[in-house]
Amino acid sequence: MTMSRDEHPPQHRLKRYWKVAVLANIKDDNQPKPEGIPPDAFADFDHIETVDALRAAIEADGHTTVFIHADRDLPYALKEEKPDICFNIAEGLGGDAREAQVPALLEMLGIPYTGSRVLTNGISLDKTLTKRIWRDRRLPVAPFQEFQFGDEPLRPELKFPLFVKPAREGTGMGVDTNAIVKDEKELRERAQYIINAYQQPALVETFLPGREFTVGILGRTDSKLYSRHPEWYEKDGFHRFPVLELDTSRSVMPWVYSNEAKSKEVGADGVPGFFCPADVDPELEKKLKHLAFRAHQILNVLDVSRTDIRLDEEGNPRLIEINTLPGLTPGYSDLCLQAEAEGISHTDLVLEILYLGASRWGMVEPRESAPEAKKK
Repeated sequence: MTMSRDEHPPQHRLKRYWKVAVLANIKDDNQPKPEGIPPDAFADFDHIETVDALRAAIEADGHTTVFIHADRDLPYALKEEKPDICFNIAEGLGGDAREAQVPALLEMLGIPYTGSRVLTNGISLDKTLTKRIWRDRRLPVAPFQEFQFGDEPLRPELKFPLFVKPAREGTGMGVDTNAIVKDEKELRERAQYIINAYQQPALVETFLPGREFTVGILGRTDSKLYSRHPEWYEKDGFHRFPVLELDTSRSVMPWVYSNEAKSKEVGADGVPGFFCPADVDPELEKKLKHLAFRAHQILNVLDVSRTDIRLDEEGNPRLIEINTLPGLTPGYSDLCLQAEAEGISHTDLVLEILYLGASRWGMVEPRESAPEAKKK
């Protein structure tokens, strides 16, 4: 039996289909970069193929979509298109909280959107501030220090080798073979380079030589009331994806997950090995998932995140960073690989993020009760 666009399957619980605007910053590999910016500037922008895949997934559920560039004309485009909700993967155009720019605009205009809100997106891109918050809440992070000028005295708890990277960038930007420094001279040179090239502080932390993992988190406490797949979620309303391990020993820069490595196709030469589910003992798996969940929860992340964790020289996990706008390129992005490992399709993953976001704005009717509630 064919279903018309005006009829919704029972699990939708919608009054009507939506016009969904996908908001993104797009890479243009043919466009010359302006002078005076680092070579990996705009590395975390998305390819148009990712936007096309998101639109296809959303349209598969009956909605209409439009792509809007998240540039300086975004306010005018939103006024013209009048979307019901925005699927936000925009990275922003600069500044110390660029990933918060689009959520702030959408909040001001009263337009529903997916993913985390303004403050969380502003904090999570600031790796130093994020680590301070985690540390204050007793989550394990490597010893670290932020360098504003490059000549600050090195704190005694930081021992060489050290790892130096921009404090407010993602996608491996500013990370290459010179990121690992072995003495004072290399530290000063690298910190000064980061500060000058990226116009932001340098984050210096103890180099972690152990295995590297990433863990995705989906949902919130009331997920089962609004989800298309309530069976995915644990009693607390969250879904922990399988742990993915990155074997950086085979990376183009061994032990460094650089932007160059992240730019290559999965399986290509110089790309880390990706193993999901990771071959780890149950106790470590439990610990990794718990840390990712706590990292997500403490920053008030909404609906979806992916947290990177690395083991120190004694095998203890340390939080590296959290991505509140995780990549969603099918067959490539870490979160998508984790979903695939447990049989969740790209379409279902995208729609889940969309519906969780929409439910926060009253666009999805809740179930009468969650499965657990019926048993009581």
